[in-house]
Amino acid sequence: MTTTLPSLEGKSPYELRLDQSRDIPESAVRKALQTGDIGFLHSFTTGSSVDGPGVRVVAWAAGCQWRCLYCHNPDTWNMMNGMPVTLDQAIDELRKYRHGLKIMSGGFTLSGGEPLMQDRFAMRLFKAVKAMGIHTCVETNGYLSQRLSDEELETIDLVMLGIKTWGGDKHRHLTGKDIEPTIEFARRLAARRRPIWIRFVLVPGLTDNAEDISQIAHFAASLGNVERVEILPFHQMGRFKWRELGVNYQLDKTEAPSLDLTNRALEIFRAEGLKAF
Repeated sequence: MTTTLPSLEGKSPYELRLDQSRDIPESAVRKALQTGDIGFLHSFTTGSSVDGPGVRVVAWAAGCQWRCLYCHNPDTWNMMNGMPVTLDQAIDELRKYRHGLKIMSGGFTLSGGEPLMQDRFAMRLFKAVKAMGIHTCVETNGYLSQRLSDEELETIDLVMLGIKTWGGDKHRHLTGKDIEPTIEFARRLAARRRPIWIRFVLVPGLTDNAEDISQIAHFAASLGNVERVEILPFHQMGRFKWRELGVNYQLDKTEAPSLDLTNRALEIFRAEGLKAF
């Protein structure tokens, strides 16, 4: 495990990265997941202004149980596509940015994939970063949040929670998983007054039903701790990955939402008193 973290940095998180951990024994992977001594990262980016407040360093974890039909990084589904990075390497790398991140009112965001598939690595990294005085943020679907203790939640300053759609059947069709764990996590965060930003991907013909959006907006407003809602317009920047991976892509002909459709969705959230962008 002599790989150095700087080789992770890419031009964008949309780069296709495969088999970066193919030589790691399965026993070592299991141990890493149990201890958090090693994480498996797809890539990391610096200078991001769209993954939380301020200017941020973002690490993209590999591994995800969901199979969202619009996923733009299907190469992050497989944890072995991520590069093995020791906890100490990750901490040392982030320490280089601590002063600049504070000056720019930024911080560190752990995204994915689904970072809570590597919950021990994530929590140990957040604890160390928090001790540096750096703002911490996790972008998650919340499905594995029961792995985190209430004390561990205190090391996360902001949760960017993806709510994909509304209704059990629709959610299972879109993601392959139930929506209930995500809803339960949102309520748990609300009870503990932990800040949430909701992220919602707007896909024409798939997630643009006004009633479904209204249900999400009503739920988000009821929590009392949702600081912001971000509508992410669907795009095709990850389409080539599905082709390269040989995975059936059902949205090949789907276009980006129109400005009018996006504005209508924004108004639904704003009508509930939420700050939506």
